[in-house]
Amino acid sequence: MSCFVTLTDAIASRQSLLITGLDPNPEMLQTWSRSHPGSGSFLSQARRWIKAVIEATSDHVCAYKPSLGFYQSLGPIGLELLHEVRDLVPSDLPLILDAKHGDLNSSSALAHYLFKELGVDGVTLSPLAGQDIAAPFLLYGSKLVVVTCHSSNPGARVVQHHPDESDPLYLRIVREVQRWGTPEQLLLEVGTSDPAILERVRQEAPERFLILRSLWGKEERLEALLQAGLSASADGLLLPVPQNLLVEEGIGALTAGLKRQIEAIRQRVAESRGDSGASCALWLPPTAGEPLSLRDDLAPLQAPAPDPLDNLILDLFDLGCLLFGRYVQASGAEFPYYIDLRRIISDPNLFHRVLHAYAQRLEGLRFDRIAGIPYGALPTATGLSLLLHRPLIYPRKEVKAHGARRLIEGDFREGETAVVVDDILITGGSVLEGIAKLERSGLLVSDVVVLIDHGGDAQRRLTEAGYRSHAVLTIGRITAVLEQAGRLDARQVALLPSA
Repeated sequence: MSCFVTLTDAIASRQSLLITGLDPNPEMLQTWSRSHPGSGSFLSQARRWIKAVIEATSDHVCAYKPSLGFYQSLGPIGLELLHEVRDLVPSDLPLILDAKHGDLNSSSALAHYLFKELGVDGVTLSPLAGQDIAAPFLLYGSKLVVVTCHSSNPGARVVQHHPDESDPLYLRIVREVQRWGTPEQLLLEVGTSDPAILERVRQEAPERFLILRSLWGKEERLEALLQAGLSASADGLLLPVPQNLLVEEGIGALTAGLKRQIEAIRQRVAESRGDSGASCALWLPPTAGEPLSLRDDLAPLQAPAPDPLDNLILDLFDLGCLLFGRYVQASGAEFPYYIDLRRIISDPNLFHRVLHAYAQRLEGLRFDRIAGIPYGALPTATGLSLLLHRPLIYPRKEVKAHGARRLIEGDFREGETAVVVDDILITGGSVLEGIAKLERSGLLVSDVVVLIDHGGDAQRRLTEAGYRSHAVLTIGRITAVLEQAGRLDARQVALLPSA
């Protein structure tokens, strides 16, 4: 199971968006030890405090996030203590190590140590070294990588907000790091107590989980941060338990109360956005004799989020997958555009979004196997097989004269149903050829799903042959979106099909 799934399961089972730091700060431990007297060294006090915090909060938080620096400062004993933390944290709660790592030379070694030997579920990184800093950590596909995009340190503002507020550096970082990994693997950390900054990050990263680093002194600030940072479906934002709460008497009860307060605000945000019926709300039982003093006013309705498919079209264009000019297609016909979807596999984030767009079109279809049409659609079919946990097969483009000489690669049984996946539907010839091979091998085919439908006679040919076609995008929609965004000039638009 991936650590992202562990995280989302923990959010659901604990009904909480809270995460807890486990940092044995000497000043904080001194305050805690006054109400928890006991003999022993600083290390023994740290052990007692860490154990007490985990026991008190594990039912009310969705993850733990110790800072590596505190443990490193204790020397070898501190690293031993970090191993103890790994053992104390319940296995169904992610352990994200706050390392802020930024050194390229040690990245591979550190990734192996943290993920393989220490067994943490995620790590925070500094992005200033670029994608190379994240690559060794992203190789561990089931782990979480959290990239810091904004610091709450006032002294960092002159750098983070350079050159001006219209396009500050921290937002450029947000845009860049999303190209490094999928939303299930790469999260963003935002250090701020300013809702406006958090809102701008959310606008640039609508699909990402954000981990907030901030302290709030007033209830109104907490509500404003939730309004700004929650995703369109009123989730995707993790908030830290304030450090001062972790030295109070009754840590568990205080954490539970904060959890209920956050959930009440989250519900109001969801209702104000009209998502009360569309999202799966977390239910928390009321506590007798514990009224919540929360504001009753609802935040103004936000503007509707842009259509994800429209954004996908723009990103495909910007990557060079949608080219416009005079191009001869494989069929010999000349079109005023060319679609090159092979570039997608080199952009993990974009490829992930394409897979999810396919998956939405596959919803409601009945099939036992996913059949990719070679060769262009094989990476997509493979990704869908992994995403949907459905077996993959594919009809060979040509049958080898040696070996097993199979017509269909992959395991299947006669009578099973295959859904055919291709990249673009132009004439339908390659799809019908592939279907014929599948059916000759005893498989049943009813549906064909493609990313882009050219809009010619292909759909008619498939319908007449008894197959249903489903397209994520059409050339008409692509034309309309690119024209509205100013990506195409009037001359190009005139040559293209209309929406």
